[in-house]
Amino acid sequence: MKKYPVYSVQNFSCNDIHRDFYVNTFTEHLKSHSFVEEPHRHDSYLMVFFTNGSGQHEVDFDQFEIKRGSLFVLQPGQMHHWSLSEDIEGFVIIFSQELYNLYFGQKKINDYNFYHSIYNRPEMVFEENEMPKIVPYFDLLIQENNQNNKLQLDKMLNLLDCIHIEISRKYSETYSHQTHSYNIKISAFEVLLEEYFKTQKLPSFYAEKLNITLKHLNRICNEILQKTATEVIMDRVILEIKRMLIDKQLSINEVAYAVGYEDYSYFSRLFKKQTGISPTEFRNTFR
Repeated sequence: MKKYPVYSVQNFSCNDIHRDFYVNTFTEHLKSHSFVEEPHRHDSYLMVFFTNGSGQHEVDFDQFEIKRGSLFVLQPGQMHHWSLSEDIEGFVIIFSQELYNLYFGQKKINDYNFYHSIYNRPEMVFEENEMPKIVPYFDLLIQENNQNNKLQLDKMLNLLDCIHIEISRKYSETYSHQTHSYNIKISAFEVLLEEYFKTQKLPSFYAEKLNITLKHLNRICNEILQKTATEVIMDRVILEIKRMLIDKQLSINEVAYAVGYEDYSYFSRLFKKQTGISPTEFRNTFR
């Protein structure tokens, strides 16, 4: 079973000064990083903006069509790969959370609405009339990256922040519910979920940890994610199972045990109910 890699910014950047910040045009990026077309993850934030061409982009097993204006924002740990046309063009930015948060101080990267939840849709499409709002920032980033000016990293980080502001405005227009104050609780819920989802599957456990009622937790999840708390928990469990099935050299029994299921038959039925196929069938599709 193939083990899928996790890439750091340093796998892309050869610039010792900007080791936690990589920016490139898509054409130049693919010349020296053709390996990125295979399934992989990043331990940093990834932004990809397509200005020409077409293709398919798979993010955590969800398929998205690539077209002019497609912009994707991925958080650390998300698995993705793509299939691209020959005329693909655009921009790639990879940066670490530490670099961003240290530079901007009180403002944190996950303060932006589209980074609030791993269940936020990773894709936005900028229409033709919206392209002038954001393309110049990418162009300026490339220009600055290719020069050796004083305060270069400062300018590049501020240009990146301008891009984030434009994306946030677009995201608020497209997914208005994401701006709700419930996002604070959703973020706290997800922190707990990452820590406990392998052993704790009941939403009442998380409601108690958050010092709120189960009814209120369900209200928050429905408002922000259009899902119940149980569905959010199960989505995270199923995502981890999928990742482990294709990313780990473990038997399916071992995968079941690793996510908290000692009864293999129950585990298999649960996975098939959630995905429509058995764990073995899912694994075989990625061989």
